Amino acid sequence: MKTQTVSEYNQVIHLCKELFKKKTHDYGTAWRILRLPSITDQILIKAQRIRSIQERGVQKVNDPIQDEFIGIINYCIIALIQIDLAADDRQDLGFEELEPLYDKWVKETQSLLENKNHDYGEAWRDMRIASITDIILMKLYRVKQIEDNRGKTIVSEGIEANYQDMINYAVFCLIKLGL
Repeated sequence: MKTQTVSEYNQVIHLCKELFKKKTHDYGTAWRILRLPSITDQILIKAQRIRSIQERGVQKVNDPIQDEFIGIINYCIIALIQIDLAADDRQDLGFEELEPLYDKWVKETQSLLENKNHDYGEAWRDMRIASITDIILMKLYRVKQIEDNRGKTIVSEGIEANYQDMINYAVFCLIKLGL
């Protein structure tokens, strides 16, 4: 993967992780109460807001769409952490315990990106942010269908891969937006 992409990717993830750390300090791990479909719906709300702003060209709430893409990344990582912690019913976890899980999923997701960039080149750089938003929404509808099928797929990649793809697409958008 190009050095520039690695650097930009790491900058975006650093920003996301810092926000995750601060929110963990402020709110604790209240998100542990959420079932996976609820997390998926939180991501859906963020992606739909982005698309709505893109289509209308106007927004009434001053939160920038960059914040929504950061939210998508962190909620996807939260979903992946929830999958890892499925057998652990503790509600309160400290950042020190969550950080290795956060880092694990970032590393695996970045590795996935490197493999795909090898095969596709950096085609995402030629894509429109609106198209990437649509792909994130498509991935969300796929995840919802897999959840409705109780996690079972016949030939499709699993739920984790879709969350990872959404992370990477949101990172692409943030890079394209100059974050």
